[in-house]
Amino acid sequence: MSEIQFQNDIHLLTEVLPPKIRRHIQEGSLDDAIEIVLDIGRIPEVRIGNGKIVYLGNDTVVSDDINFVVEKIPEFTSDNRSGIAGTLHRISAIRNRQGKIIGLTMRIGRVITGTIACIKDFVMQNKSILFLGRPGVGKTTKLREISRLVADELGKRVVVVDTSNEIAGDGDVAHPAIGKARRMQVSQPEFQKDVMIEAVENHTPEVIVVDEIGTELEAQAARTIAERGVMLIATAHGNTLENIIKNPSMSDLVGGVSSVTLGDEEAKHRGCQKTVLEREKQPTFDIVIEIIDRNTLAVYKNTAEAVDYILRGWPITPEIRKVDENYDDKINKKPENPIISKVNELDSRAQSPLNFSFNRQKYVDDVKNHKKIYIYAVSRSIVDKIIERLDINAEIVRNVEDADFVIAHKNFAKGGTKILSVANEYRLPVYFVRTNSMSQIQKVLKDALHLTQEQVYQPKCTGFMDETELALDEAKAAIAKVMEGAENVELEPQPQNIRKLQHEFVEAHNLCSKSEGEGHSRHLRIFRGKD
Repeated sequence: MSEIQFQNDIHLLTEVLPPKIRRHIQEGSLDDAIEIVLDIGRIPEVRIGNGKIVYLGNDTVVSDDINFVVEKIPEFTSDNRSGIAGTLHRISAIRNRQGKIIGLTMRIGRVITGTIACIKDFVMQNKSILFLGRPGVGKTTKLREISRLVADELGKRVVVVDTSNEIAGDGDVAHPAIGKARRMQVSQPEFQKDVMIEAVENHTPEVIVVDEIGTELEAQAARTIAERGVMLIATAHGNTLENIIKNPSMSDLVGGVSSVTLGDEEAKHRGCQKTVLEREKQPTFDIVIEIIDRNTLAVYKNTAEAVDYILRGWPITPEIRKVDENYDDKINKKPENPIISKVNELDSRAQSPLNFSFNRQKYVDDVKNHKKIYIYAVSRSIVDKIIERLDINAEIVRNVEDADFVIAHKNFAKGGTKILSVANEYRLPVYFVRTNSMSQIQKVLKDALHLTQEQVYQPKCTGFMDETELALDEAKAAIAKVMEGAENVELEPQPQNIRKLQHEFVEAHNLCSKSEGEGHSRHLRIFRGKD
């Protein structure tokens, strides 16, 4: 959209303002504005994107000013919204208890191009995409540009279900910003779900675009559309994927959540309680994109996998895309076997006379030293955090036969446990932790991987827990055991200054502690009452 048309659109908005307010608007003063606010008894405001507020003159708004605007625009719908035909501007009303309009929010609609260039490769995969983000970060802008891209460049049949006329503007003629996409207006917000189904049944779309899915019925309508093989592009009320998962009325968009009781073996394998939350079905949307700010997007390329990881407490990192960066290579490049791709990449690095970054010996050493860990009745989330923070070359595997060693809870150290017999069959060393605490698991990992103190505390691991934190963490776990009924719990030996902190920590929880042992073996024993 040209700058000239943009300026004309702004002119159409300012024309409906009373002259006494309009004369304070200078050329270019609305370039970064988000909205104009008129409230009776207050000075008119222009709200800028950076949070700044500019006042238009010194005169307060009166009823005649509000009426002047209302007479120049179409009637407000049941959701108190109106607009200006042929533009993307939206005007919303605030009413008093008698229904009289006492305030107006005039939101400035803009056509901004290039906001989806960084995610164009996802849009062209013919997968359903859900956008999340706080108000004002550009969700609707991206829907508008995707509608034009899919309709014009990909030649697909696109129907925009435009509940508030924000995507394609007010009036009977859709705004040119959506290209050849067709637009279906919604008479009242509560009918959005019905119009979504009607669009599929009556107009044979290949793609449906919906703004602001916010109710359980709308989420069910979205699932119905997806199950009919129609690509769905939508936004939803929620800032992050976790918000959607925790929202009972919206969780169906990402597969739904149900409570499941695990068997004893599976619960021990996961190191969790027997009752857990699990994804109920396939997500309606294949890809979820969180809009962090206008320039930054976090992409979950596999919604099902992301939801499973979040529900189980496993760490997952979305792919970060920047609007101002070029991703043409991802868009134009055809899918390739990842193993072949890696081999080709290594070969090209090794053969290129201009590239000396590939160290063949280091690559061989990394593969050789990569450790696979099987855990049993041990918290996976804690092990993952330790691996990440310690930056060690290891991973957790699901099958014991794939592992290099096993970490299990000490409660299962006695003979007869299935995991011990399987580990013995595969000649795997087994390391035991006394508690599911950060300090215990870290200590066992250091022993299993034969890490020295220098290897653990190097500059790249500055975020890892120091000895004091680990000692207090161990004391915290011991306090919990005593409170649960244990007679006493002994801690690992510590220097005097750390034992002093542990004593104070125990005292704060109304328990007793005593230092025992001599020299390097001196340690705390925590107990309840007098000893």
